[in-house]
Amino acid sequence: MKAKTARRKSIGRSKKAEQTVEGYVARAPESSRKTFNQLRAAVRTAVPSDAVEILSYGIPAFKTDRVIVWFAAFADHCSLFPTSSIIAAFKTDLQKFSTSKGTIHFPLDKAVPAALVKKLVKARVAQIAGGKGR
Repeated sequence: MKAKTARRKSIGRSKKAEQTVEGYVARAPESSRKTFNQLRAAVRTAVPSDAVEILSYGIPAFKTDRVIVWFAAFADHCSLFPTSSIIAAFKTDLQKFSTSKGTIHFPLDKAVPAALVKKLVKARVAQIAGGKGR
């Protein structure tokens, strides 16, 4: 018998039926919806005009030829996934935030730092254009 493992899930991965970004947004926890919408808007303004919003790994993302960044809503925070190399490059700018190798957590009780998010996304776009991002 296989042991069940607890895994932290974003709302998009909780149901197979979620096939669209709008479906994901509709299921976002009420507690994180405002912060998620701020994060989504900041990302949207920083991606190239030909970027498309998709679901990737069950969470929203923007992509052109490849995924630029992912972002997600959780009950107690929202996350931006700009890749580990972008987080490492902006380590000083991110000192106020909880980060892991590839994720930045934004608390729900504070406004999303739109200027910082745009800076991170634009750096990721430049990284992809230079052929260095995965």
